[in-house]
Amino acid sequence: MASVLSMPGFLLVSIGLAALLVYLPFFAVGYGRFAVGYDQAAPRAMLNKLPPYAQRATWAHENAFESIILYAPAALMAYITQQQSAVALGAAIAYLIARTLYPVAYILNVPIGRSLMFGIANLSTFTLYFLSCRSALM
Repeated sequence: MASVLSMPGFLLVSIGLAALLVYLPFFAVGYGRFAVGYDQAAPRAMLNKLPPYAQRATWAHENAFESIILYAPAALMAYITQQQSAVALGAAIAYLIARTLYPVAYILNVPIGRSLMFGIANLSTFTLYFLSCRSALM
């Protein structure tokens, strides 16, 4: 018997999915490292030797950590304040889609796409903060 994931359940699952998305651009980084010869002794020093797409993938990977640091508490706050609205669900889904497309745009060097996905992800995160704070103050 199939069951539909509840809104609170989706918020928790979205944190796990966001954590996996942190490593999405690392596939391109790994490919770039393999192409130039991976230096086990100094993996960070080889950034300047990587092809431009792999450098951008590295930056997208690092930015993903910065993004999830804000998103995870927002989703947890929405979970704790029992957000059930379509707006909260839409924000969580929009975050995941934007953070999936962000590294793609970054790696392919599409600055407007990258900036748009960055903005959508941040707007989604702060929407969850706003909804949670509004519920807590009411």
